[in-house]
Amino acid sequence: MGSLSIRKIDDETMSRLKRRAARHGNSAEEEVRRILRDTLSGEAEVDFIALAAEVRKLTSGRTQVPSEVLVREGRDER
Repeated sequence: MGSLSIRKIDDETMSRLKRRAARHGNSAEEEVRRILRDTLSGEAEVDFIALAAEVRKLTSGRTQVPSEVLVREGRDER
């Protein structure tokens, strides 16, 4: 099991954490563990392989324009 040490927590944040922990009947350390677990459990894991496949599908068949052409076109528009 991992361990984490957090330094330089401002006084107001620490005070709010202790009050929240007391309301829930926890120590400040247990409250932090619960906050982290609850927050991170709501995040979806990103499937980068599927995301890359989706991007490839959206961009397939398109021709690429060299950057110097795009820069020249931008200059000409001014």
